[in-house]
Amino acid sequence: MEPILRTADTADWITIILLSSIILLVLAKSLFYSRFLNFIILPFNNKYIFMYNKKEKLINWFHIFFTFFQLINFSLFVFLAGQIFFATPDNWYPIMYPIILGCILGYILIKVVLQLGNGFIFGSNKAISELIFKKLSYLNYTGLVMFLANLLLAYVARDSQIVVFVAIFLILLINVIGWVTLLRNHQKFITNYFFYFILYLCALEISPFIIIGSYLKN
Repeated sequence: MEPILRTADTADWITIILLSSIILLVLAKSLFYSRFLNFIILPFNNKYIFMYNKKEKLINWFHIFFTFFQLINFSLFVFLAGQIFFATPDNWYPIMYPIILGCILGYILIKVVLQLGNGFIFGSNKAISELIFKKLSYLNYTGLVMFLANLLLAYVARDSQIVVFVAIFLILLINVIGWVTLLRNHQKFITNYFFYFILYLCALEISPFIIIGSYLKN
């Protein structure tokens, strides 16, 4: 295999991001070892959800560590995939990564705030908090997939579309598993607010993908 060459600046900042990811993983595992083990098997066994859904929910250090881990790797994955599928200028990398990070962070924050607002309006704060915790837990788990994909795209299989497509497939699969679990465990709640649930799906879950798809098509 021929060595893969990267400019020093690009390799440096990507390495810093990936090292920061490893530090977050080490902290999460060291400080919350039992919780970490339950989290690792989340797509195969939802014991993690049942154990930690009722306590602390969104505000705990383990969840915060993995949320940051997911955000920085999600942003890096989008950045690297963008370089593979689109022609980008040489000076693109110092500018676009923080912009991508800011957009993803802003989108997630807006979703969470709107969901909590709906919970307050309809008097269902507890149920909404549980739904947010479950969805974010599965989303955070996909950060592990994106981290491995980023390692491959940065140092092993640069410009590999196969790595990108496999990663996207696994990310979607994990989130589908999460949604199936969520729908199965909250059938009564969703039925009671079915109309508003459909509005939420269209506005915050489906429309962003339609917008992104239209942009990529054009």
